[in-house]
Amino acid sequence: MLLHDESPAAVEAREKNFILGTYNRTPFHPRSGKGAQLFDADGRAYWDLLGGIAVNVLGHKHPKLVKALREESDSLLHVSNLFYHPAQGILGERLVRESGLRRAFFCNSGTEANEAALKFARLANPGRSGIVALEESFHGRTLGSLSMTGHEAYRTPFAPLVPGVTFVAPNDVAALEAAVTNEVCAIFLEPVMGEGGIIPLTDEYLFTARKLADKTGAVLVFDEIQCGLGRTGKFFAFQHSGVVPDIVTLAKPLGGGLPLGAVLTGDIIEGLVKPGHHGTTFGGNPVACRLGNTVLDELKAGALVQRVDTYGEWFQRQLKALQAKTPAIVEIRGMGMMWGIELDRPAGPVARELLGKGFVVGTARDRVLRLLPPYIVPKKALTEFISALEQVCRTGALACPTAAATGEGACPTQNHKEKAA
Repeated sequence: MLLHDESPAAVEAREKNFILGTYNRTPFHPRSGKGAQLFDADGRAYWDLLGGIAVNVLGHKHPKLVKALREESDSLLHVSNLFYHPAQGILGERLVRESGLRRAFFCNSGTEANEAALKFARLANPGRSGIVALEESFHGRTLGSLSMTGHEAYRTPFAPLVPGVTFVAPNDVAALEAAVTNEVCAIFLEPVMGEGGIIPLTDEYLFTARKLADKTGAVLVFDEIQCGLGRTGKFFAFQHSGVVPDIVTLAKPLGGGLPLGAVLTGDIIEGLVKPGHHGTTFGGNPVACRLGNTVLDELKAGALVQRVDTYGEWFQRQLKALQAKTPAIVEIRGMGMMWGIELDRPAGPVARELLGKGFVVGTARDRVLRLLPPYIVPKKALTEFISALEQVCRTGALACPTAAATGEGACPTQNHKEKAA
């Protein structure tokens, strides 16, 4: 079966008939890619500024990843965690040494990493079940991680969830201090909130969380699934503040495009986790760990984390300059290759217009454009994006309140006048 020969219409029809409708898919059909570009079923090129939602940090069809995948798949695809294979230990050592923590556990995804972190925090605090998390945070969609996700619309259909979770506002130090009591077993924070709209937590807030965790014995967990592994211009986002958590959770770019999550644990967990306390069939398999090592190799060899930092500072200046002359842009937030552009109206129609102009971007909440490009993205792509966004702001959905409000995307001025008449 030549899957790439399927027409877009046939692909959409089959999914409509047989796939659960858990996503509002965009009618976009990428079929191949190279570097920071994607190519659709008609061969049209797009700059990929979403990177598979922060996964494809090396871009598409990276030769080192392709080589590692071919070599490892010719050996063992799977062996189970009952036995040893070298790639898992090597990857674990590298992450532990880079983070300054003690040990690693590998799983399949970010939500699994957060579930494991929650269980480990319970082990560290027997009899304590309180959790403090942030409003508009996102930690996953399984029951435990969903319980800590601070977006009520995600939680409500599945109530009752894990009890005892208190949500506080990001960067509200007083609210955090009031919430963390001696009954709390874990504090879950994203150093830069992703799904919540790209909101960096302040150093003061992170220092307060560390102080409260030390005072109460709560386990401080940093969810770096979206903001870690170089995304913010440091290998770990927590390295900007110097606040070291007790647990870090990772995923997204770690497996080079294959499912791979990780939990890094510090002194507070040392000696607590015993055989049988947790496990996974596929987590840490030979292929994913081999690709994970390749990703880390390339981050080092290509000085990509430093590149993210340098390009991020440059891109911030370009975005701020655009904001200064564009009333529709309310705020610019982020760092490195993680940016949120908050608009004064819904972001969905704007994202669709940008797609039509050859730019793949994401959204967060209702009004934020979300950019998570590969670390190898050229300045040319970012410069062209700025020009395209400026044009959309001037002539597209942002300039047409009717289109933005209805979600119809761009409407030509004449058509808008006709509707108004």
